[in-house]
Amino acid sequence: MNTESATNVLTRQWRIAETAKQNPDKSLNSIHHHLDLDWLRVAYGRLQKDKAPGYDGETVQEYGKDLDNRLTDLLARAKRGSYYAPPVKRVHIPKGNGKETRPIGIPTTEDKVLQRAVAMLLEPIYEEEFLDFSYGFRPGRSAHQALDRIWKQIMNEPIQWIVEVDIRKFFDTLDHSRLREVLRQRVTDGVITKLIDKWLKAGVLEQKQLSYPESGTPQGGVISPIISNIFLHEVLDKWFEQTVKPRLHGRAFLVRFADDFVMGFQKKDDAERVYQVLPRRFEKYGLKINLEKTRVVRFTRPGSRKHRDKAQAETFDFLGFTHYWGRSRKGQWFVMHKTASNRQRRTLRAITLWCRENRHQPLDQQHRQLCRKLRGHYAYYGITGNSRSITSVRHKVLHIWYKWLNRRSRGGHPMTWKKFIILLNGPLYVPQARIVHSRRAAKQ
Repeated sequence: MNTESATNVLTRQWRIAETAKQNPDKSLNSIHHHLDLDWLRVAYGRLQKDKAPGYDGETVQEYGKDLDNRLTDLLARAKRGSYYAPPVKRVHIPKGNGKETRPIGIPTTEDKVLQRAVAMLLEPIYEEEFLDFSYGFRPGRSAHQALDRIWKQIMNEPIQWIVEVDIRKFFDTLDHSRLREVLRQRVTDGVITKLIDKWLKAGVLEQKQLSYPESGTPQGGVISPIISNIFLHEVLDKWFEQTVKPRLHGRAFLVRFADDFVMGFQKKDDAERVYQVLPRRFEKYGLKINLEKTRVVRFTRPGSRKHRDKAQAETFDFLGFTHYWGRSRKGQWFVMHKTASNRQRRTLRAITLWCRENRHQPLDQQHRQLCRKLRGHYAYYGITGNSRSITSVRHKVLHIWYKWLNRRSRGGHPMTWKKFIILLNGPLYVPQARIVHSRRAAKQ
């Protein structure tokens, strides 16, 4: 990425943010002039180079071979309104239960570039509006920061009840007309709104069948994260902050990461009232709450004076972790995290499939890939208090690998466990589980 282009784009994003900040109640009707060759170059540079290509099979590297000419042509089509949003390739990845799948949309590389460019226009506008408890797919924010905020809220505030919420198929059911209404509150630039409308109407290609859904935005699309944040900022965040909290009798918090969120309450009646009204609030915007997976959870600190009966605090899941009360080494109660059981099963299922399909590859190649997968697992799940879970995953991955190595030979001598251990202690050393994200307070 050209440094001068990147600096130029950052300066203009700052100006857009200042304009949005100075005009909080007005819609911006002229921002597409920022789209130029520099802007598209930076958008291309921000694409992940190893992601799967769209239905046309063109990779990010292939698109970049004649980059400036292709970006010039793309820019002209986008500005004059002749850009055609190509179909999105849909693939399915398994969910944690192993029975359901999650549909993921993969745009073409050219479409990703333009979507990224428009997302870069929208970000500075809405970053001025988004609330501090929203973390998903925002610059400088992460899932671990969202987890840390929940931890601090529960540890520092008298929170005793959690409302664990699941939105039913959010990305598949997002209402286009209501989304347009929400967007028009801040953006009325015709070039930008027409491009977004084309992406909403783009076809979905699945198993060579082309369809045109009347609702939803492809999960996995580059523009989808900021669109979902804009919509849920209106549906949930502003409503909770401006309408719900002033009517409560006790303390409360909300933490949202994309379409996943939890709420915490001091008072049981507050939690139950919000739980009852949530479905109606979401139905107003064409969304549905999955009541089978939405519940009020008692999460009172054990040993608390307010915890008058002997009922045990429950647990709740969020962002791949089970949150529960546990004791530190000094016997103090802290909110702890461990890998959610469905996420751990999904990880081991994926490793099993990979080992089975790649068991005939050279040992050094298998070793390199498995180490990369485990380091990625540690990078996300390696947080304070979760060493037992990630150590268990490492142990099980080694047994899975050993099993499939012994199934690759035909009539040969199987590898003994003793020989396998010798290899693990030598050339096939697999990294030990380690805590990547440390929280000192939980160690006290």
